[in-house]
Amino acid sequence: MSVAAALACVSLAALPSPVAAQSPAQIEASLKSYFEGKRITLRMDMPGSADGVDIRLEPATGINMSEYRNDLRRYGTAIAAGESSTVTLIKLKGDLIEFHIGGGGFGTFGDDTSTSSGIKLVDKSELEKTLEKQVRDETDRDRRRSLQRDLDEARDRRERENRRLQAQIDRIEEQKRQRIAEQRLRGGSRFNLRYKSRVPQSLRPEDVVSALVEYVDFKNQSGNQTANQPGGFSPAFGSAPDLNLLRKGMSRADAERAFGRPFDASERRAGGIVTTTLVFDLEAQKISAEFVENVLVRYTVTSK
Repeated sequence: MSVAAALACVSLAALPSPVAAQSPAQIEASLKSYFEGKRITLRMDMPGSADGVDIRLEPATGINMSEYRNDLRRYGTAIAAGESSTVTLIKLKGDLIEFHIGGGGFGTFGDDTSTSSGIKLVDKSELEKTLEKQVRDETDRDRRRSLQRDLDEARDRRERENRRLQAQIDRIEEQKRQRIAEQRLRGGSRFNLRYKSRVPQSLRPEDVVSALVEYVDFKNQSGNQTANQPGGFSPAFGSAPDLNLLRKGMSRADAERAFGRPFDASERRAGGIVTTTLVFDLEAQKISAEFVENVLVRYTVTSK
């Protein structure tokens, strides 16, 4: 059992017992009341896109790490691990719960994601098309030579104009790409909690916390779990604060900064992929962590 899973064991005695079956609107209203506007701290880097990070709960396969790494490379990091942000929206869609953070990701609410300039190149004019036909059909050599000169001039004018337009297109589209890249880093991100057919009718806020606690620290700055309900959460976060830094998606460098130099390291290669296993020796626990491309994908914590 991972530390993150252990952290998910929370006491919510202050919350009323949930209704056995709720409508989607009731579930969404409950989650909105509970989470929206609350500050959280990310345990993993979040990509700057409205695509967000998918967490599959039915079946419980978690995050596709290959897709996650590709999204980070493609979109950049909007919210870095260790940074705090606000839950801005909870939205339920059939088999999906969208958990928006810091705006939900660039492209969420009508953001212009197009890099097109909207400028079109010049097509052949009717004159150029007519001259092409006349050159093909003309049998008189001198006349055909004269027509060819006229055709070359018309073609050259079009190509010169298109070179000018293409330079303008390239400049505008590069400016748009830069603008979008900058906006992605300020647009927040989201988690997508995905279920097999529909969101369970008995879903409670603490079920969402359990699904996200490996990737999100729900403690606020005063150290208390954020909640709207009287008393809030009373999570069993344990007495070893360094272990709260342990999370899938963290880099090898971050792990070594958090837990020190590993006392054992090994590598194995399969299908061109190198997996590195590091073992960290803490005061009361031992961490065995597996990294693929220097990104933590699996870990176990054992007591000494």
